[in-house]
Amino acid sequence: MSFQAYLDNIQTKTGLTPEQFHALAAAKGFTDAGGLRPGVKAGEILAWLSQEFDLGRGHGMAIVALLKGAKTPGDA
Repeated sequence: MSFQAYLDNIQTKTGLTPEQFHALAAAKGFTDAGGLRPGVKAGEILAWLSQEFDLGRGHGMAIVALLKGAKTPGDA
């Protein structure tokens, strides 16, 4: 499954766009303008995504990659 397919599936499941996940992660203190804040571990984000959005590890890691700065095809 491509990165974009993961993001599309996440949006279908949660109703949230990648931009909305960026905003939610920033509000939780996981990210800043440069991406993930120092000391934030993927496991913390995965636990949040699992608890609040019922996302599994694969989909959660796609969000972690997005928060680290991975680009979607539309960002180019």
